[in-house]
Amino acid sequence: MEEKTVSEYREVIRGCKDIFEKKTKDYGTAWRILRTSSLTDQIFIKAKRIRSIQEKGEQKVQEDIQGEFIAIINYCIMAIIQLRWEDDSKMEIPYAELEPLYDQIADDTMHLLINKNHDYGEAWRDMRVSSMTDIILMKILRTKQIEDNQGKTLISEGVDANYQDMINYAVFCLIKLR
Repeated sequence: MEEKTVSEYREVIRGCKDIFEKKTKDYGTAWRILRTSSLTDQIFIKAKRIRSIQEKGEQKVQEDIQGEFIAIINYCIMAIIQLRWEDDSKMEIPYAELEPLYDQIADDTMHLLINKNHDYGEAWRDMRVSSMTDIILMKILRTKQIEDNQGKTLISEGVDANYQDMINYAVFCLIKLR
């Protein structure tokens, strides 16, 4: 089962990375102006839209929820980049410089998924997409609380671990929605 999950994970990330690359070529790295907390709020907006569509059963804007899950993944990767480059004020970063970092974050996050899948026995495969959306929203609220506490936690993982969990749940949703 692990091999299938890794293959599906890589396929989803390839699609996300393709969109990230095209948007980087269209817009540059304007997102570098955003504080990490602003990226968290962008992720929140995407997850709230998904939940709203799931609850209402219809949508007025014809952008599918798959695109919103892709955006969650890419915003989480941007947020992790921002955390890693916190002291670097460089605004414009060429895609060639971003690509290996994107790949590293995606690979690190996939390895976290493999380890958790081992312990949890791929329980996500039996979960509802709506439940995973709720978990993403919970992870966002946790992240916001940690950000509001200036990154200090007593016992919990930091914001980077929450971003990784959000990536993995969004990947699971995209796999299930196929």
